Amino acid sequence: MKLPLLAAALSFVLAPVVSAQEGKEPPAGQQGEMPKPGKEHQRLAAMVGTWDATMEMAGMPASKGVSTITMTLGGFWLVDQFVADIGGMPFEGRGTTGYDPIKGKHVATWVDCWSSGLTVTEGSYDEKTKTLTMTGDGYDQMGQKVKVKHVTTHKDANTNVFEMFQTGADGKEVKLMTVTYVRRK
Repeated sequence: MKLPLLAAALSFVLAPVVSAQEGKEPPAGQQGEMPKPGKEHQRLAAMVGTWDATMEMAGMPASKGVSTITMTLGGFWLVDQFVADIGGMPFEGRGTTGYDPIKGKHVATWVDCWSSGLTVTEGSYDEKTKTLTMTGDGYDQMGQKVKVKHVTTHKDANTNVFEMFQTGADGKEVKLMTVTYVRRK
């Protein structure tokens, strides 16, 4: 347990030295000062709050849920705690979303009580359409690895629409759900 922690600490300390030896500029935050959240992190921080969610899935009546979103770890990570009742079954999930300045992309993870798999996505925010589009790998209800796409459109400061897509074995993309979030007053 202590060895991985020591290795991580050393990589943080030594990265600027290695970068300097290679003639590269070290990433922000590795130049002797602690990193600070950027504009992308500040945009994510605007999501902090409690949101009432209405989920729509094909062939099922609409379901209600609540998303409680906090900003943590120095303002770098948005954490979503989501609970719902879907078709009479309890549902709980956790997500993290941040911005990786090295990749130049938003990054996210998702886990929930209906799957033992971890979904990992990355993508970009379009300022014009106010849309964050993330793609990556996840798992279906049968435990099979699948390609996923998550699209979150910021309608206004108090309304967001999340759409989840999955690519099937036939290569066709199918919309699995739409969730409309409304910020609680």
